[in-house]
Amino acid sequence: MKKRLTLLAGVTLALCSGWSQAQTTPAVIFDMGGKFDKSFNESAYRGVERWKAETGKPYLDFEISNDTQRAQAIRRMAERGASPIISVGFAQASALAQVAKDFPKTHFVIIDDKVNLPNVESLTFKEHEGSFLVGALAALTSKTGKVGFIGGMDIPLIRKFQCGYEQGAKYANAKVQVSENMTGTTSSAWADPTRGSELAKAQFAKGVDVVFAAAGGTGVGVYQAAKDAGKFAIGVDSNQNHVQPGTMLSSMVKRVDVAVYEALKGWTPGARSLGLKEDGVEYALDQDNAKLISPAVKARLDGLKADIIAGKIKVADYMADNACKY
Repeated sequence: MKKRLTLLAGVTLALCSGWSQAQTTPAVIFDMGGKFDKSFNESAYRGVERWKAETGKPYLDFEISNDTQRAQAIRRMAERGASPIISVGFAQASALAQVAKDFPKTHFVIIDDKVNLPNVESLTFKEHEGSFLVGALAALTSKTGKVGFIGGMDIPLIRKFQCGYEQGAKYANAKVQVSENMTGTTSSAWADPTRGSELAKAQFAKGVDVVFAAAGGTGVGVYQAAKDAGKFAIGVDSNQNHVQPGTMLSSMVKRVDVAVYEALKGWTPGARSLGLKEDGVEYALDQDNAKLISPAVKARLDGLKADIIAGKIKVADYMADNACKY
């Protein structure tokens, strides 16, 4: 296995000043797709880079390139004395649990899953709430009454996005039709833009004019297909409005960057779930899509957001409420 452990700039200065790497150097392990996937991993990268810029401290990082590397990468970081060790993505949960038991004094963080160990902080998100908002946006924007969803790997977490999206679309327009496709059943589904483009084109052929991609790097192909067809797309995890300005109706932002930053600022054991109330999820509105969302639609979305936070609208969670089963 080719090891790509990288000690970033500043570590030499830190060690020369007597800094204890074993006590103070954190590590981040990015999952499939890499830290520049324009989506989930890249959001985590922005969080750790923000921490680095503010503190002037270095960190270790590693990018998973195949499924067999996870446990070994986490263990290698623990052996080097890194703490906390942040594993980005649910796919690392079982590997992290295995290693965390062997290093009880090391602090670990899992993003997007839960590991019930005393030395682990688990950070998850209420993706269904943010997806509800962009589903409503899609339905309110669609001229055909047909909207689409393209997921990456077919797993409960991505079905959670889909379920929230469908609920929001149907709340805004009871007659809306929602088409859905999953890219695949293995981790390669996160990095297949060609397949994403094919699935998007098939949905457009059926009349879909707004598509939401929750598919990691595969979404890049969806967005390009939407641009080529003159349709709208909705991004995920990071604010992807800039990827295809004029095509990107919005992005369902999942604040992985905030979760990583806060974990580095102050590690806390236990589990937390971040939703609209905690600013953990949101729909993105900026200069790239401001002209695509009318004041009336924005007011409607803001009202829906307020009602969800207040508990007036209950968005069913696919993973908890036995909802939207497919």
